[in-house]
Amino acid sequence: MNAVVEFQQYDHVGFEQIRTRFDEEYGVMWSFMQSEPRPCFTRAVLQESLRHHTHLESIQGHVYSNGNFYQANYLVSASSVQGVFNLGGDLTEFQEAIRTQARNKLLSYARLCTDNLWVLHNMQAPITTISLVQGQAMGGGFEGALSSHVMIAEKSAQMGFPEVLFNLFPGMGALSLLSRRIGMQAAEAMVRSGKIYTAVELHEMGVVDVLAEDGQGERALYDWIRRNHRSLNSFQAIQRAKQRVNPLTVEELYEIAEIWVDAALRLKERDLRIMERLVRAQDRKVAQQEVGTAQAIARAF
Repeated sequence: MNAVVEFQQYDHVGFEQIRTRFDEEYGVMWSFMQSEPRPCFTRAVLQESLRHHTHLESIQGHVYSNGNFYQANYLVSASSVQGVFNLGGDLTEFQEAIRTQARNKLLSYARLCTDNLWVLHNMQAPITTISLVQGQAMGGGFEGALSSHVMIAEKSAQMGFPEVLFNLFPGMGALSLLSRRIGMQAAEAMVRSGKIYTAVELHEMGVVDVLAEDGQGERALYDWIRRNHRSLNSFQAIQRAKQRVNPLTVEELYEIAEIWVDAALRLKERDLRIMERLVRAQDRKVAQQEVGTAQAIARAF
């Protein structure tokens, strides 16, 4: 049984769209997204995640919790929403900014996404970042999962880039991160297809690092940690070396984000209507999840 304590260091900050938990046995810091009104990258969840992750980086993972100091060796990105890791960008905000041609608003959002991705990919502390994907990770949600050093996904998880459906592309790291995992040709084909992939397919392609049975994602994560914990220093050094061999810079990410903003501002009304349909589909999924959760609670009693 893992010794788990609630992490209290940020109580005074008043996080509303992320929840943190610290496991002292292996030094695992959990960050669970619980964004409202739908499980996408709202500005609030982006701001809170960035504040949490950059602070952990700045203190080199030296965590004070329940009166004791611990070393955070792992930072896990996960979701509190059943069946959904993250559905991607805040399409409602996108529509409004595009219709009003609010370039600065779109750019600030894109930069916020990029900054979150960058801190997980380029962690400047002895911390291994891990994404645990249980359910759907679409668009920016898939990009967020890709930014970690290790991606663990349950077999039924689904991931893809639907942006092509509304004449856009995933501009917050997809090509940069995927091309470094599977090559540019395969990365471009994935982005252009709009296809939704299963975790099994992505594991075979080399995108997902660890494949877990459904409902066993957390167990698979701890199994991976137990297998690799003794060689953690070696693993982290290799990650830093990989960044030197095939470097990704924040400037590259920022420049691609600018390309994304300019492309978004050129979208036509028919593209925005498709975006609206995706928002409605997301809302229906959230409603179905809430009903399913309520039914499960009722059955428990």
